[in-house]
Amino acid sequence: MSSEPIVLPDIRFDFDALAPKFSRALAHLDHAAELELDAVGIPVGLRNLVKLRASQLNGCSYCVDMHSRDARDAGESFQRIAAVAVWQEAHFFTARERAAFAFTDAVIRASETRVPDEVVADALAVYSETEVSALLALLVSINAWNLVGVTARCWRAEPEAAAEDAATAPVAESEPAVTAAV
Repeated sequence: MSSEPIVLPDIRFDFDALAPKFSRALAHLDHAAELELDAVGIPVGLRNLVKLRASQLNGCSYCVDMHSRDARDAGESFQRIAAVAVWQEAHFFTARERAAFAFTDAVIRASETRVPDEVVADALAVYSETEVSALLALLVSINAWNLVGVTARCWRAEPEAAAEDAATAPVAESEPAVTAAV
């Protein structure tokens, strides 16, 4: 790790404190999506990889960090987590996972893609309609979290230092970090 200070972007505003009812509603939406995923048996590791991919596309650094860690905690390898950004070129993913990533890319970029029929058909070729619906619920939820995170920058990941550097890693910041369960 470099000895130079890490510069953390400023928090723009504390969305959770300023819109607490909506923030709670968003947490309930996320919980409902997780229940749908549980009901159809979508693996937790894949859920986190999909959230990671959506967060990469939306540019939410807090969520990229969180879902990378969550995927690691769910047993995903560093190699697979790192390859999510280039999933089309990586050979570490199954047909079902690739269909989930293609669906993620199309849905998150809906303003550009209009979610093509062939992407939905490819997803339905390897997932049931109920599973695709659960994945869509997940994408709606993470997209909302990403929009809050990117716009408000109300949460930020703390730099992860190597164990021996943890006590001495300099951090330059103008405000204390705020964290949320996304």
